[in-house]
Amino acid sequence: MTLQRLHLPVKSLMLGGTLILAALSGQVLAQTKPAAQLTKYVDPFIGTGGHGHVFVGADVPFGAVQLGIRNISTGWDWCSGYHYSDTTVTGISHTHLSGTGIGDLGDISVMPVTGDVKLTEGKAGDEKSGYTSLYSHQDEVAKPGYYSVMLKRYSIKAELTASKRVGFHKYTFPAGQQPKIILNLKQGIGWDAPMETFIRQENDTTISGYRYSKGWAADQRIYFTAVFSKPVKSFSVSDSTSLKDGKELKGRGVLGVATFDSKDGSPVSLKVAISPVSVENAKLNMKAEIPGWNFEAQVAKADAEWNKELSRVVIKSADPKQMKIFYTALYHTMIAPSVFNDVNGDYLGTDKKVYKNAPFTNYTTFSLWDTYRAAMPLMTLINSEKAGDLVNTWLAIYQQQGRLPVWHLMGNETDCMVGNPGMIAVADAYLKGIKGFDKDLAYEALKATGMRKERGLNLLQKHGFIPADSTVESVAMGLEYAVADWGVAQVAKNRGNKADYDYWIKRGKSYQNYFDKETRFMRGRFENKTWRTPFNPFQAIHRQDDYTEGNAWQYLWLVPQDVEGLIGLLGGQKPFTAKLDSLFEAKGDMGAESSPDISGLIGQYAHGNEPSHHITYMYAYVGQPYKTAEKVRYIMDNLYHDENDGLSGNEDVGQMSAWYIFSSLGFYPENPSNGMYVFGSPVVDEATMKVGYGKTFSLSVKNNSKANKYIQSITLNGKPYTKSYIMHSELIKGGKMTINMGAKPSATWGVKQADRPYSVTQ
Repeated sequence: MTLQRLHLPVKSLMLGGTLILAALSGQVLAQTKPAAQLTKYVDPFIGTGGHGHVFVGADVPFGAVQLGIRNISTGWDWCSGYHYSDTTVTGISHTHLSGTGIGDLGDISVMPVTGDVKLTEGKAGDEKSGYTSLYSHQDEVAKPGYYSVMLKRYSIKAELTASKRVGFHKYTFPAGQQPKIILNLKQGIGWDAPMETFIRQENDTTISGYRYSKGWAADQRIYFTAVFSKPVKSFSVSDSTSLKDGKELKGRGVLGVATFDSKDGSPVSLKVAISPVSVENAKLNMKAEIPGWNFEAQVAKADAEWNKELSRVVIKSADPKQMKIFYTALYHTMIAPSVFNDVNGDYLGTDKKVYKNAPFTNYTTFSLWDTYRAAMPLMTLINSEKAGDLVNTWLAIYQQQGRLPVWHLMGNETDCMVGNPGMIAVADAYLKGIKGFDKDLAYEALKATGMRKERGLNLLQKHGFIPADSTVESVAMGLEYAVADWGVAQVAKNRGNKADYDYWIKRGKSYQNYFDKETRFMRGRFENKTWRTPFNPFQAIHRQDDYTEGNAWQYLWLVPQDVEGLIGLLGGQKPFTAKLDSLFEAKGDMGAESSPDISGLIGQYAHGNEPSHHITYMYAYVGQPYKTAEKVRYIMDNLYHDENDGLSGNEDVGQMSAWYIFSSLGFYPENPSNGMYVFGSPVVDEATMKVGYGKTFSLSVKNNSKANKYIQSITLNGKPYTKSYIMHSELIKGGKMTINMGAKPSATWGVKQADRPYSVTQ
């Protein structure tokens, strides 16, 4: 602010004396007040223990680079490359997954060393067998945009930060030791294995190359350029077995070793830019994002980027643990989806063609079977602009592979998990009015994807259900397809296409064909329409029965799109409620072959896995919102905490955290495609959300405490609000809501039939 902009003459300022100057000073301070420092509440170690599988390292929101260490251990709990139980470093990689059930990525691994070492990771417990080093958690620092650790074997301090497409390393070597840095193109995480790699020294500070690998994603391609802050004294290449002549090498898994002349203990820095397209584009990315060598400035910039994104939801709570859990959860929802194009817009398509100068930001890492439930709806609510680019990415994938994505990774369709979750996510964005994508193309993609013949769809189209004698996981597959098809019906309705609506709504109700009236569960049935026997609703046989990571108790409720229809199948509101009550109390053995994903159990409710996430909110449909309040409060209090094992199950690329974010704010998208959020029990005292396109929605929770978990009344913009739900269209207008809490269930709020949620679109 300047005096001229205030349009006040200098004389009037003089006449006003100290009082006016003080007032002006207050205005200036108010306008230049820094954003809330929310990154201080984030603890990236939450979810690194137990089975959370989260990423730890340096990154920026939705960045292509996730720069972090890789432990030497492998297995399910090392899907991200890191687990808190481990204290080994065998490389610092530029790509990582966060919260998956399969390990992949780990591209372009860097390891600083001193002395003579074998060019292999080595074996756990035998330090001399390779170059792996131990570390201590006491020597670790992790915060958004920054990570550091001391490599005990070499007394090297490793510090990391990042931009969207560039990893920035700073290594402080001990005085008297000659610095060496290994670039390992063989090493990956989990299923990942190199297919072709290439490394070349371009000059005395630059190394470039590429890595093609196969893993969960079958054909991954990543190009890189690495620039050192000091000249390389010597550079050697290896094929993982022995050193080779020359300054470049192509092979299945090659390595390069850069040796430096200085022994004065001064840091050696390294910048590594990546690209899905070319080395040349990697260089463009570096020039655009981190052209200089000011490491501390980049740390500050990354922190500022995180603060900006986290400030989309600003909460207040008297409980510091609550602040920590909330903002760590919000942070975890912003690691992926990951940028998958270069600064000039170029990206690699699913068809392996390079698309130049795309008019949208292309993304990857879509765990849609998990994230369609809450993480994607969270994006549509608080980051609508980015949601538009996600839809554009999905539509581009449709044009390249003929169908919307299922589980897309690094330009590959993995087809992991069942159903058509990409359809649900597109329908959700369409119906919520997300801008910036071709609505006609989206509708075409929805219908074309649902009319494909693979993955059981041909059987669904022929029989109205998927026979259990034709495929495993038939019930889970069929129920997920019904959720997706229901969404297409609502889009058809929105467009005024009655014929399409009639077709897709029938498919959206196909869940009814899996319901057995005798046992009152969803069951596998054969082509001749007989039920699979024997039947045990508790048993779960991973990838061999009729369910996906669950049992019949859990899959009975996978009808978020038509709760009224499920109520009817179960015989009405009273029997429905009794059955729902029993879910949280039923005790039974799932058997030795059940999936480890079935975790966070309350009776047979499994909060550690996504198919259960909407279930607690179903009580509102029968006028008992107080039971939703009791259940969600119990889950938030007992299945989320601020220790390294603070998640009750796999993070699943943000979904576990998105459930917590919504639930702590007091509402949840029980049916992700109809724009309806069902109220539960808020634990925050206040919240200010950036919603839609430039609007602000504020929330004030009165008389909130552990005992006062029941909503007594709500006012919206000063007027009484009696419904136990709120529509997305209402939220994104902005406004102010006040929720009054109490220690006993309300006898009136949300109880009447007219105030209950229902299964229609907005």
